[in-house]
Amino acid sequence: MKLQLPLLSVAAAVVLALTVSGCGGSADAGQASQAGPEVKELRYQGWANQVTFPELAADLGYLGDIKLNWVGNTTSGPQDIQSAATNQTDFGGAFTGAVTKLIEAGAPVKGVINYYGADAKNFSGYYVKADSDIKGPRDLIGKKIAVNTLGAHHEAVINTYLTKNGLSQDDIKQVQLVPLPPNDTEEAIRRGQVDAGTLGGVLQDRAIEAGGLRSLFNDYELFGTFAGGQIVLRNDFIEKNPNTTREFTTAIAKALKWATETPREEVIARFTKIIENRGRNESTANLKYWKSPGVPDNGVIKDEDFTRWEAWLNSSGIVKGNLTPSKYYTNDFNDLAKQPAASATASSGTTKG
Repeated sequence: MKLQLPLLSVAAAVVLALTVSGCGGSADAGQASQAGPEVKELRYQGWANQVTFPELAADLGYLGDIKLNWVGNTTSGPQDIQSAATNQTDFGGAFTGAVTKLIEAGAPVKGVINYYGADAKNFSGYYVKADSDIKGPRDLIGKKIAVNTLGAHHEAVINTYLTKNGLSQDDIKQVQLVPLPPNDTEEAIRRGQVDAGTLGGVLQDRAIEAGGLRSLFNDYELFGTFAGGQIVLRNDFIEKNPNTTREFTTAIAKALKWATETPREEVIARFTKIIENRGRNESTANLKYWKSPGVPDNGVIKDEDFTRWEAWLNSSGIVKGNLTPSKYYTNDFNDLAKQPAASATASSGTTKG
């Protein structure tokens, strides 16, 4: 696929990560402790008008003495995990392929828990105008598709969709990906600024409710139920702060479990309270579309979460040869990993990386 804008420089991020590793930041201040977290403040980036699972975990009291220090909002999953890798924040989350790309480039990070996914009700759809001439995959040749960022979830899904439907790599290179903020994508499709666009969560629900758009395909149709991305921590953080890592990771797992098992209206009320109380000048209007987390198995990561994207990772040159999933993640710090997980198979408004 032709990329309209250059990808962020992963190599530069890795060099910076290796330069600053061990210098400054709350994560490096911790000393080993037999009881309780070594570090009690974690820097992070949020998403506007949304409640992330770490934020929910904090509000529910699952983080205990650990406090979250919001340093601003992220623009994409790849940007979020690069900030973590370069010690600008202590954790970040992104699409599995973006996590793999960063680690393959030498970034010292590791996935500790899944934080978003797709299922029959929770998926990313790829939309065109209702009267569009685009009816199938070959009609996308020479067309523009809006995605939230390059080198992440939507690029991998689109590539997989086109490949599975018989398009050659030369054909796929003629499909143009245009990075747009998710909040602008619906309007760009309606105005004809792009020929198609990706919509998920509450943005998708709102667009469907308004009418005038038609779904071309979605990621659930391609893969069924799956986990799509991981929250990562730096390796030096994990090594120096194992107690904090465990409390943080398990708290997110508990928040996922709580959101899965709690009545929808109660979850929405909790999200509304969190957004209203944090004072970031945000809107809670889209929360009415929230349904449930859609993250399976309390966030437990599996090999197939990575091998699912192996063909795209190989064709993109991110991974050469066979994939080794174990180098990208660990479940060692998720205390719910060995417990039975409630099924989380409904819809979510969680932003994808």
